Amino acid sequence: MTLSQHAPASTDDDLAQATTLCELFQSTVARFPDTIAVRTVGGATELTWAQYAARVRRIAAGLTRLGIGRGDAVALMMTNRPEFNVADTAAMHLGATPFSVYNTLPADEIQFLFSNAGNRVVVCEAQFALRVRAAAAGTAVEHIICIDGDPEGTIPLADVEAAPADGFDFEACWQAVRGDDILTLIYTSGTTGPPKGVELTHANVLAELRGTHAMLPLQPGDRTVSFLPSAHIADRWATYYQSFVHGMTVTTVADPTQLLPGLHEARPTIWGAVPRIWEKFKSALDAGIAAEPDEAKRAGVAKALEIGGQVATLRNAGQPVPGELAAAHAQLDELVLSQLRAKLGLDEARWIVVGAAPSPAGLLEFFAAIGLPILELWGMSELSCCAAINPLGANRIGSVGKPIPGLQVRLGADGELEVHGATVMRGYRGQPEKTDETMSDDGWLLTGDIAKIDEDGYVHIVDRKKELIINAAGKNMSPANIESHLKSSHALIGQALCIGDGRPYNVALLVLDPDAVPGFAASLGLDGASSADLAGRDDVRAVLAAAVEEANSHLARVEQIKRFAILGDEWLPGGGELTPTMKLKRRPIAAKYHQEIEALYAAD
Repeated sequence: MTLSQHAPASTDDDLAQATTLCELFQSTVARFPDTIAVRTVGGATELTWAQYAARVRRIAAGLTRLGIGRGDAVALMMTNRPEFNVADTAAMHLGATPFSVYNTLPADEIQFLFSNAGNRVVVCEAQFALRVRAAAAGTAVEHIICIDGDPEGTIPLADVEAAPADGFDFEACWQAVRGDDILTLIYTSGTTGPPKGVELTHANVLAELRGTHAMLPLQPGDRTVSFLPSAHIADRWATYYQSFVHGMTVTTVADPTQLLPGLHEARPTIWGAVPRIWEKFKSALDAGIAAEPDEAKRAGVAKALEIGGQVATLRNAGQPVPGELAAAHAQLDELVLSQLRAKLGLDEARWIVVGAAPSPAGLLEFFAAIGLPILELWGMSELSCCAAINPLGANRIGSVGKPIPGLQVRLGADGELEVHGATVMRGYRGQPEKTDETMSDDGWLLTGDIAKIDEDGYVHIVDRKKELIINAAGKNMSPANIESHLKSSHALIGQALCIGDGRPYNVALLVLDPDAVPGFAASLGLDGASSADLAGRDDVRAVLAAAVEEANSHLARVEQIKRFAILGDEWLPGGGELTPTMKLKRRPIAAKYHQEIEALYAAD
């Protein structure tokens, strides 16, 4: 059986008619029983849709014996692996509410989630069992199921599968699930306070799948790679729930450092990632091009990128590509650009997306030039994931696209983007007052993002409403826009934080990119030097000073960075500076680096 065996093409009636994800899953199993549904890199574990369904039935029966039923929450804490899919889908078929926990969270934060969700069961890997046990203390948790062993205080998943509830009627159980049942909880990343549990119903997610499928079509035989945490709504939508539509094959990558080998093996036809991943890919390609000893070959790549960029610009604008340019592009695409796509394992991608954070225009233009027109999209957990997507063939760099079918958007008096439609969450779990704060009086979701909508209906995100900088002179600025220019100005800048709220001018903290440090250090004859080693060097500061000036050239005078500090630290997802979804924790960063920030202003 191949990874993506094609079944006879069908209409999208199953998606249109389904009232729950259970119905959609069962119809997909019936259509694609022998196609591989989910697998690991290398194929050590592979489940066809029929095998997937059989395990779902067994696990559901075992969970029922443990007392799990409709409305009960079930926590999952594991890396990206097939066991997540089968455990989550099994709980879903009971009418229960499975939700995922970020693997990087400490025990006290996990305990907060368990207390809010009220789950009595946790399904986890052995490596997380000790933390889960510590977090479970004082909560409603009664059973910890381990998928890959039997640490103290846990039940092996195999034992759960082997011990079904007496008289369990699987068919009756999943058919009793309703569209307004809560399908999952997505806990927000907590950049401005404790996480909130977003309650999404089956109806919410089905509306999301219908809307995104209309703009980013799925088809039998599609393949994708799952590497983002399953606690992130992007992975749940892109690789898990979307696989139910046309029997897509999902290859799971448990270790994010092995993403590139996973892409090479799976050759996804559809895929998406956060901007940081695309920045890493560009840095790798740039380094490879720069290392080419043959000057003629380097010049050939530069020419191919130039021609590719011209063609991409014309196509995005809906303009014809002149014959001579088209011929030159076809030749260079075959000889050069296709090889760059293949180095990323994306040479068979039909569409690819980016979201979760702003994407620098230069980054998107680079990938468009090599024949990978990344479609920037925008969404929120509260909106079941994507709310606006750049259309295929009409990609407008600098925007996040148009609303998906079924959603309406408008701007509030202060420019805040507001959304109405079937994907809007049911509410925040156990926090009705927070839910009320997020909704307008007439039932529109207040997104917290300041935006603009152009004459063609494309949405342009300015920044988070709460993160806008208002300087001492009363000027409003977007730190995300400034930070995007800083990160685009040099590959050595991995993270940037702009400070200026209530201040006379803007300053920045710059964090070196750990992936770029080895190569840059080697160019200075400092093989093995760390980020901390480079941060204090005058020659490194001179390079980044020039980069800051380059970024400033694209900014209004009031937005420009006057001073900056280079930090020798590394900011990791789920750490003190970045959320698990790689958003900046602005307040904690400002507190941690208070002295460095004050020193930047002290020279006045």
